[in-house]
Amino acid sequence: MNRLIVRYFAVCIFIMPLGASVIPLDAAAREIALTFDDAPTPDSALMSGAERTAKLIAALRNADVADALFFVKTDYINPQATTRLKHYTQAGFHLANHSHRHLSANELGVEGYTTDAQKAHSHLKPFENLLMYHRFPYLHYGKDLTAANKLQESLADLGYSDGYVTVDNFDWYINALLVKAADEGKTIDYARARDFYVSTLYEAVEFYDALAKKTLGYSPRHVLLLHENDAAALFVADLVRHLRSKGWKIISPQQAYEDKIAEKFPQTAFQKQGRIAAIASAKGIPEAELRHISESTDYLDKAFLNAEIIID
Repeated sequence: MNRLIVRYFAVCIFIMPLGASVIPLDAAAREIALTFDDAPTPDSALMSGAERTAKLIAALRNADVADALFFVKTDYINPQATTRLKHYTQAGFHLANHSHRHLSANELGVEGYTTDAQKAHSHLKPFENLLMYHRFPYLHYGKDLTAANKLQESLADLGYSDGYVTVDNFDWYINALLVKAADEGKTIDYARARDFYVSTLYEAVEFYDALAKKTLGYSPRHVLLLHENDAAALFVADLVRHLRSKGWKIISPQQAYEDKIAEKFPQTAFQKQGRIAAIASAKGIPEAELRHISESTDYLDKAFLNAEIIID
């Protein structure tokens, strides 16, 4: 009798309802957080800064993104920009330190960059929803590993953790191409621009996730680098929907920075493609394998032209 019961339950376990999908063993939800650099970016030929902020908040809400992190370049702050940053925090999003003047730590040196980060720190103190993360402009962590380690110590003394990214991309250049077209009075096919933006960034996400699996043996909680620009305001909701359709889960930056890759600063001077690439570099993977093909202005110029986004 016991054998019959065991066989019955075994059959129940392996028989699936007709039409049910089979979930692969490795199909656990992949996780990614959204972060935006250079907030609050000034007006452009496409939209004003105030309009951009309103569109970004609406897009994130429309896409059911509960939280995102805006890294602030504090010398952008003026009364209007202060209002924009407060709109982000009132919407439930968070702010963090992206330096004051947005200069390269490679060029400023340890002392000069630390002074600049301290100035940004003082400008950010009055804001609510401030998280103690710092992100280096251009992902330049210092001219060499010694400088990078000293800067990590200096920023830690200020109370900051490293606001690293795991997925790098050239979204800023896609935005620049769109703004240039608008400035020149050209007609933009926004449907094609949307598809180009989404596909390019999605491919970068998959590239760095594959690199992570190769290097770490698992898919970590990712941090996506975006910029507070017009392209994001127009298309980030479409990007989020596409990511979800491919099995990605959008998480908060706070959750992402709890991943174990946050525990130790990679001991390599190669930091400019993000934390996953840095870990891979420290393990000896050649630099040529650490960046996605679209991280090139020449590549994007050609791909943008071939996508026929600009209508002459």
